[in-house]
Order: sequence, then structure tokens, then C-alpha cells
Amino acid sequence: MNILEKYNIDLENKLIVRAFTHSSYVNEMKKGEDYERLEFLGDKILDFLVSEYLYVNEHLKEGQMTKIRANYVCENALYEYSKKLEFNKYLKLGKGEEATGGRDKKAILADVFEAFLAAVYLTYGLDKCKKIVYDVVIKAIENNEDYYLRDYKSELQELLQSDKKGCIYTIEKEEGPSNNKIFTAIVSMDGVILGRGKDRSKKDAEQEAAKDALSKQAKR
Repeated sequence: MNILEKYNIDLENKLIVRAFTHSSYVNEMKKGEDYERLEFLGDKILDFLVSEYLYVNEHLKEGQMTKIRANYVCENALYEYSKKLEFNKYLKLGKGEEATGGRDKKAILADVFEAFLAAVYLTYGLDKCKKIVYDVVIKAIENNEDYYLRDYKSELQELLQSDKKGCIYTIEKEEGPSNNKIFTAIVSMDGVILGRGKDRSKKDAEQEAAKDALSKQAKR
């Protein structure tokens, strides 16, 4: 039994349908709404429920709870949850996005998981949304599953702070169509470029830039 059957989620419900609808499909069909607004709300709901669980069940310091939460709400984790729940089966994609493998793209599936939580919350209430989060995310925490990607930005900041210096991140370039962009980020300090990185989201491009900077620092 999948999660939709277990919790009696109506696949024809307007908000549930929207949670699986990508902007490429909306643009192609010229009607409806994509999942982006739902994703915004779902992100906050997930943060709250995981934070509440950690506060109540794990008597840890703030910094420790922050690190644990980051592991289970990061893009990599959300992608794995969506794959496990087979959410890619329900996606509505435009032909172009379908042709470029959108059904298995990490960023899309990660966003859909958050959008789905928001749709469940708005349709069925917080209790059902919480049960799903506990069934999927909290279970992953209790099983000590590791989804976390190294936080190169934090590592670089810690390194630079030892010299009482800071750095800034800038998106240098955007390439490709709106539904499949590649971002190039640079990290600099005092006008000097320390590293450069590319990825499909601005956040990941900044991580790649920090990773590049750390690699160069290590070689000094």
C-alpha cells in the first residue's frame, strides 16, 4: 500500500493535482497553476514539524538540532522521499521537460514533496500532514539515514573566520531555458574570486563555488 492509499489521499483533489503539476505543463496547456506556491508553504510546514519533533524528543542543543534538521530537509533528502513514494508517477510535465528527464530530476522531485505536504495540510489538516511526515521523514531520522551533503559554505566561512574575514556569493551567469537553467556562482573576498561553481540551482551553485574555494585553500 502506498502513502496515497494509506492516508486516503484523493488524486483528483484540485490541490493534490496542483502539487504534482510542473510549470512546464501549465505553460504548455495554457491553464491551471503549478506547484511553486504550494512548495513555499510546504517548506515551512516540514521545517516546523521536524523542529517540533527534535525539540520534544531529542534533548539537544540548538546547533545540534539545526544540523540534524538540515540533514532531513535538504534537497537530497526530499528527493529520496519522493522517489520512495514514487511521486514521479504522478507528475504532470510539459513535453520538453519530459523529454529532458524531468520526471527524475532531483530539484523537481524535491519541490514536489514539499508541495504535496502543503496540499495535504490545506485539504485534510495538520494532523494528517503530521502523520505523513512522521511516516516518512521522522522514520528516516529514527533510522539514522544519511542524506546530508557537506555544507561547503559553512566550512569555508569557518575557515575564513579564523582569519577574521568574510566572503560573499554572487550569481555570475545563468544559462539555458527557464525550466532547465544552469547557474554559475562565484565566492569572493575583498574583490578577489576564491572559487567558482555551476549547478541547476543557485543554492547548489554556491555550494560548488565554496567547494572549489576550499580545494584551492587546501593546496596553498
